[in-house]
Amino acid sequence: MMSDHTAAASADGEARGHGDAPSERGRRRAERPEPRRGGTARFLRDILIIFLAALLISFLVKTFLVRSFYIPSPSMTNTLQVNDRIVVNELVPRASAIKRGDVVVFTDPGNWLSEGEQAQTTTGNPVVDGLQWALTQVGLGTQDSGNHLIKRVIGLPGDHVACCNAQGQLEVNGTPLTEPYINVPAGKPADPYTFDVTVPAGELWVMGDNRDDSADSAYHYTQTPSTAFVPISDVVGRAVAITWPSSRWGTISDYPQVFARVPKGASS
Repeated sequence: MMSDHTAAASADGEARGHGDAPSERGRRRAERPEPRRGGTARFLRDILIIFLAALLISFLVKTFLVRSFYIPSPSMTNTLQVNDRIVVNELVPRASAIKRGDVVVFTDPGNWLSEGEQAQTTTGNPVVDGLQWALTQVGLGTQDSGNHLIKRVIGLPGDHVACCNAQGQLEVNGTPLTEPYINVPAGKPADPYTFDVTVPAGELWVMGDNRDDSADSAYHYTQTPSTAFVPISDVVGRAVAITWPSSRWGTISDYPQVFARVPKGASS
């Protein structure tokens, strides 16, 4: 026979056991992590933030550092070929001065490009053109190349540039230049034009490496002398490398040895 004391203890234990069960379940529920709410929305928000940040960085790179262009004409042959893609350093002339020998991209300084000479920048395919437009906005496309030209800087502000001496050489501040970069067709002079100019302040004298087929400063001087110079403010940047086609990957030299002996001009 169970004593009253044992029965009471047993009853008390059962009561505690039954009473603790709900409390234990509640504790386990409290410790169980709550399911994440809005996970998909947060993921999409993070992706959007990353995309916008990348777009902003790309836009700033295009605006202040580098951008792409393509070559539509043979005026810089053999240094550059038609349809070459190039990268331009936009820190020149903003943060770094232009030097003689630099190959620079600049906007049309005034009727250098006729309507027919402006580069074709669209394909007629809306998908391709749309993609090219988007890439252009971040500096990777070339859709804004149409109103730009590319030439080599020969004369800085204050330089006296003349063509040519008895040996057919271009002279800058009285120093004859030996120019390994120019393309001279057989039987033709290195420079087909005669000129003797002093470059105005804030402007440049530029020439194509393919001297026989380049509507450059020398050519425009023979047409309208006042339009022969390129304002430094029109310069977009210095061409530094060929990026396409892959067979032509490489840097674009400014040939410092050509101009090393040229003294400063009146205001250089």
